[in-house]
Amino acid sequence: MADTSTVRVEEKLYQNRYLVDAGRPHIVVAPHEKPSKELLLLVKLCPAHCYEVNGKGQVEVSPDGCLECGTCRVLAEGSGALTWTYPRGGYGILFKFG
Repeated sequence: MADTSTVRVEEKLYQNRYLVDAGRPHIVVAPHEKPSKELLLLVKLCPAHCYEVNGKGQVEVSPDGCLECGTCRVLAEGSGALTWTYPRGGYGILFKFG
């Protein structure tokens, strides 16, 4: 018998929707040759997996699907490694409960 009390985070995240504001990302990574330690942490710690290291060894962000949880703001915004603003009204994460 399967354990019905186990809930996978991915299944819950799939219920949420994200409305993309094309051409107006709310997170922008500062240009860099070598990523800061804060950016490298975000590759591992962003719960939505919005950060990745590209082929040149630089960290890129894909804010589509961002949960707006604040992890990147806490870890990296103060260092100047990125800028974060709230998405325009009606855009960004659309949480679905239930």
